[in-house]
Amino acid sequence: MVSINKPRKGRVNADIMQQCLSLCDTMLGDLEKAKRPILRAIKCSLDNSLYDHRVGFLTPGDKKVSTELNVSSVKKMSRAVFMLEILLRNIETGSVNTKRELYYMSKGEIKHSPILKPLDFADQDESDSVVDFICEMIEAYREEMNCFANDRGGQTYSQQLIVTETLTDGGKAVIDLSQLGTSPFQPKNRPQNLMLSTKKKIDFALVIESEGTANTLVSNGFTKRHNSIIIGAGGVPSNAVRGWVKRIQDQLKIPIFFYGDLDAYTLQNIYRTLKAGSASSLIRNSDFSAPDVKFLGVLPEDIKKYDLNDYAVNEKDVAEGRSLKKAKDALQNDPFFKDKRNRGLAEILEWLYKTKRRCEQQAYYAVAPRDPQMAEKIIVEKIKRGNFV
Repeated sequence: MVSINKPRKGRVNADIMQQCLSLCDTMLGDLEKAKRPILRAIKCSLDNSLYDHRVGFLTPGDKKVSTELNVSSVKKMSRAVFMLEILLRNIETGSVNTKRELYYMSKGEIKHSPILKPLDFADQDESDSVVDFICEMIEAYREEMNCFANDRGGQTYSQQLIVTETLTDGGKAVIDLSQLGTSPFQPKNRPQNLMLSTKKKIDFALVIESEGTANTLVSNGFTKRHNSIIIGAGGVPSNAVRGWVKRIQDQLKIPIFFYGDLDAYTLQNIYRTLKAGSASSLIRNSDFSAPDVKFLGVLPEDIKKYDLNDYAVNEKDVAEGRSLKKAKDALQNDPFFKDKRNRGLAEILEWLYKTKRRCEQQAYYAVAPRDPQMAEKIIVEKIKRGNFV
């Protein structure tokens, strides 16, 4: 098995093939000996998540999900072998597919082999869970199984950043972001293939929750006045966004700040996922989280300081009510918010839970509505004065 507590180089196809074949040989050997085969996978959930600030992201504990062959588990185990065959065939031929395509490929296999009908998936969620189970068994990224999501690494703008991409055929593509005009650079979900360099020293990167606000800042000249990188995350960061920000952190070693709404959902689901990963992807967090990212705001004290418009949380709204409930649970059970080094972030979450207030990132535009640069001035001022957590 591979270490999943620190960044690692991608696993080679031969290693994955050998591990999977060995797994199948063990299952077959158990059956021949009249033993019940057992499949074991890492339990990817909050109750098996560990956090150490020296590591910087959520890592898995010792808990495993064990599936032993019996009447109730035979379908799950058979589906795992069935999907594993499809994935290994892709690796062998060099083909790649999305999860959606894998779902329909399984449908095609079943259509042409009626004997496989009992393994049919009712919907894509069922086949997705099998792909995830396989990856959690062998501790491999789904990309290493030639399964790629159609996500992209955040709309990115800079006048100073140059990206060199290594292509699958061994060639190189060089992208100078300053030459893209108003179009953003948006890397696909293989940020590990990218090497970064700069024309001038970049002072900081700003990850913005809203792509629209990121576009506004750039259109108003932010990256021309500041040697910076602007990234529009587009809500909950995809693996591609997380991997891209991680790449910026590790290669450029510049300060990185997150700017987004002041609400429980943003702090837990967006910022924490970007900074420390998620419980559902414990095997991926080492390469898909950016521990150095600081929370720039909106901060609770900004509301009074800048006289920002804030709002009461509508607890009758299903989503907002759920976020408050999750905030309470996170303060009690999430190892990230329980860590002493993250006390400042936990205090913000406590404030959100107790006051039941929220403030949007766009509220800065009410401070001086006739000054198109006011939001930019506040952001830069906060960075210079260290008003972040």
